[in-house]
Amino acid sequence: MATMHPNMSPNYPQAPVIRQLDETVINRIAAGEVVERPASAVKELVENALDAGATRIGIEIADGGKTLIRITDDGCGIAPEDLPLALARHATSKIDGSDLLEIRSFGFRGEALASLGAVGRLTVTSRARGHAEAAKVSVTGGDMGSVTPAALTRGTVVELRDLFFATPARLKFMRSDRAESQAVGDVIKRLAMAEPAVCFTLRDVSNGGEGRITFRADAETGDLFDALRGRLARVLGAEFGENAIAVDTERDGLRLTGFAALPTYSRGSSVAQYLFVNGRPVRDKLLYGALRAAYMDFLSRDRHPAAALFIDCDPQLVDVNVHPAKAEVRFREPGTARGLIVSGLRHALAEAGHRASTTVAGATLGAFRPEPTGPARVYQMDRPSRGALGAAYTGQAPLSNDTPGTYAPSQVSYAPSGFAETAAPSARVEDVLESDVAADDTSALPLGAARAQVHENYIVAQTSDGMVIVDQHAAHERLVYEKLKRQAAEHGVAAQALLIPEIVEMSEGDAARLMAVAEDLKRLGLTIEPFGGGAIAVRETPAVLGEINAHAMLHDILDEIADLGETTTLGARIDAVLSRVACHGSIRSGRRMRAEEMNALLREMEATPHSGQCNHGRPTYVELKLSDIERLFGRT
Repeated sequence: MATMHPNMSPNYPQAPVIRQLDETVINRIAAGEVVERPASAVKELVENALDAGATRIGIEIADGGKTLIRITDDGCGIAPEDLPLALARHATSKIDGSDLLEIRSFGFRGEALASLGAVGRLTVTSRARGHAEAAKVSVTGGDMGSVTPAALTRGTVVELRDLFFATPARLKFMRSDRAESQAVGDVIKRLAMAEPAVCFTLRDVSNGGEGRITFRADAETGDLFDALRGRLARVLGAEFGENAIAVDTERDGLRLTGFAALPTYSRGSSVAQYLFVNGRPVRDKLLYGALRAAYMDFLSRDRHPAAALFIDCDPQLVDVNVHPAKAEVRFREPGTARGLIVSGLRHALAEAGHRASTTVAGATLGAFRPEPTGPARVYQMDRPSRGALGAAYTGQAPLSNDTPGTYAPSQVSYAPSGFAETAAPSARVEDVLESDVAADDTSALPLGAARAQVHENYIVAQTSDGMVIVDQHAAHERLVYEKLKRQAAEHGVAAQALLIPEIVEMSEGDAARLMAVAEDLKRLGLTIEPFGGGAIAVRETPAVLGEINAHAMLHDILDEIADLGETTTLGARIDAVLSRVACHGSIRSGRRMRAEEMNALLREMEATPHSGQCNHGRPTYVELKLSDIERLFGRT
């Protein structure tokens, strides 16, 4: 016999009673959204200090922030009569509630202090500007004490002890002290990048006493880019500052500024990607996808760009009230924001020209140095005279353009007597050498003058202050690739008409999304038309791709549109084919090159954007400074 459903039974279950939750329970529930771990508490408290106009912020933590978080600032402070209200839920001085889109501060919900007081032991001590005395108030597990006088010269001190003591279950999800400390450090570094004019000090006091400073960033001075470059070099390292290019562009009310690293300064993961919207650190999938798309043509799939980018706009154009943690934002025109990042970064990378990161030279020098076996001996040597340098330069020079045949290093005469034969009988050898060096203007160019070809694959060039080693195949591959892309952009991608159109069935919604980008796809050689219902007819495909699976390609494009709002799949496939064509059509390894060919390659590299890396993201040349070479031989 079938069991009767409870709702069909004559004996209905008793209806549940609706209750108003206690204020303490409400705050603890809210704390679960706002305060996920100690780093979340630090973020909320430091953002409050920044909203208060602080110029110096000190952060102290113990046991990864689990037992102690103390934030000290020199901001405007809180008046004694306002302290209880500051700890109340949904009480804030940041907004008046009339317009939730006009948000120009970090905080605006009024939940942080109330949530922290509900799950920990919170004490706020503050002295407002213009007040003769300071005051403090404490909240323990949601129970607030009375306001009492305190001693404080200026600003505010917020002390949070025993985080999550009121909700012990949350403690089971905490990670190790080291992991929590690293998370706190990451939060402070992001906020420090957003505010270069503010001094930040992070101190670990787990063992008592003054503890140890784990991070410090003094206030930077100068204009926007100088201050930001100095702060980024302090936070991300001096190498990032040396290998990053400035970005400053604007479109439709959005302005993009910041610094992006050269493609040859890439990372194995996305840990060095920092994005900010109106000064607020965010982790937005749309923006991260735009960053990847901007570098897509310069990095291999296993490498990631490094960048710190800031988007500033009118608050009406972006909604920050998306998530309680405020780590996500929503743009009114997401396509504009994404396009701004892609075009702005590509333009900045193009302006960098042939430049490659300094880390390439550092890695090369590191490979040259032998393992230390004992105390290094330093040999002091006199610098050679200018004449002797000229003799060395000319003796190592490749054959002139008038010399017939293929360049071969063995054909160069290194005998000094060969120079005297070209000079007047009464002239000194040193004078002839100096005039030859002065006439060699190509050494003053960025990539210098070709001096030799090594192993029929590497060009050795001399610059004014060092030397350059060029991978001829990788360099020419990038040059050919850029030429092919330029031709495709100017004349369009050739399309191959299908004798019988291929019909791809899909839902009507997917078909509508594809037809919305039909014009963009047509410019790339893919012509599609509606075929009734949810069917799409593929009329033409890019000729360079050959025979393709139209069904699979259209669904890949659909997936990308759903994820990012637009598609780069087809363009990426075309670029991949052009890259392969460039690889097979470039100078092969093992080919001997004449002097004029090598110099022509160097000059074209200097004039071509992105020539500092090949199509796969590897460097095309290594530059070694003379001072570095001298250190290898113990001359300094």
